[in-house]
Amino acid sequence: MKIIVDAFGGDNAPLEILKGAALAETELGCSILLVGDENKIQSCAKENNIDISKMEIKHTEDVILVEEHPQSILKEHKNSSLGLGLQLLADGRGDAFVTAGSSGATVVGATFLVKRIKGIKRAAIASLMPNDEGMFMMMDCGANLSCTPEVLNMFAIMATTYMEKVQGVKNPRVALANIGVEPNKGTETLVETYKIMEKANYNFVGNIEVRDIAKGGTDIVICEGFTGNVILKMYEGVAGVLAGNIKAMFKKNIFTMIGALFVKSGLDAFKKKMDYKEFGGAPLMGVAKPVIKAHGSSDARAFKNAIRQAMFYAESGAIDEIAKAAAEFKGSSEE
Repeated sequence: MKIIVDAFGGDNAPLEILKGAALAETELGCSILLVGDENKIQSCAKENNIDISKMEIKHTEDVILVEEHPQSILKEHKNSSLGLGLQLLADGRGDAFVTAGSSGATVVGATFLVKRIKGIKRAAIASLMPNDEGMFMMMDCGANLSCTPEVLNMFAIMATTYMEKVQGVKNPRVALANIGVEPNKGTETLVETYKIMEKANYNFVGNIEVRDIAKGGTDIVICEGFTGNVILKMYEGVAGVLAGNIKAMFKKNIFTMIGALFVKSGLDAFKKKMDYKEFGGAPLMGVAKPVIKAHGSSDARAFKNAIRQAMFYAESGAIDEIAKAAAEFKGSSEE
């Protein structure tokens, strides 16, 4: 399996991207097609003793920055490492594409270059996140600031298919992010969405308040992109503050440092359980080929896991199942 990699996307590119790609090549057995400035890639690999001898490189010197307008990927930056990588995927040069670059540009580029699945109106960023039960998928995490009830329902259909086919979750539970659990809570959009979801074929378990998301009780949380991005950023921020305070607490004096030795295994297990790097990246759901958006600050391990996620997605047949579900939904809605 060949994975196309944006070598210049993200805060730590190209070093951590190359390290992660090398780990994936060795541990996961995939082949890698790097997209970016070949001279810089070769120089970085040589300086840091990273073996990229088996990797193919598609040269381009352009890079789209996160502060630039997402639409620029279609014109000014169509030959950027991100734009060219997506075009290579569309042209069948690889089985999946992974980037830690601009979320907005990734969504725009994937929508117009790779194209949406027939019957899908909106592509959405679907992040895998930790909770007390293990993990859940939240969708949308920023691609669409506002959505209609019908679009949110389709998000639930796509997320259900992904969790079943890629993550192996049987009959995944779907919840709607809201300010209360009652069916009549929230905006008009959320009230109407609830009415649609409670009649759907997937396993809808009702509304969920944000404070309960980390506890578990659901495998999928559906929300508009604005809400999802706020939840995601708050989730990451609180986790970082919590981890920092725990670390500082155990470093306070000699007695707390000794105490830390007795709970180290438990702390390490907790840290791993709540670490987004274990999940790698977020699939861009609704596009016709596998696109994974890795975290902008991904290190080598996180990027390797993003490539792993891309491989699972490509192998799963989930996109074909989503296309089938979209066609069935369109047929039923027209009856």
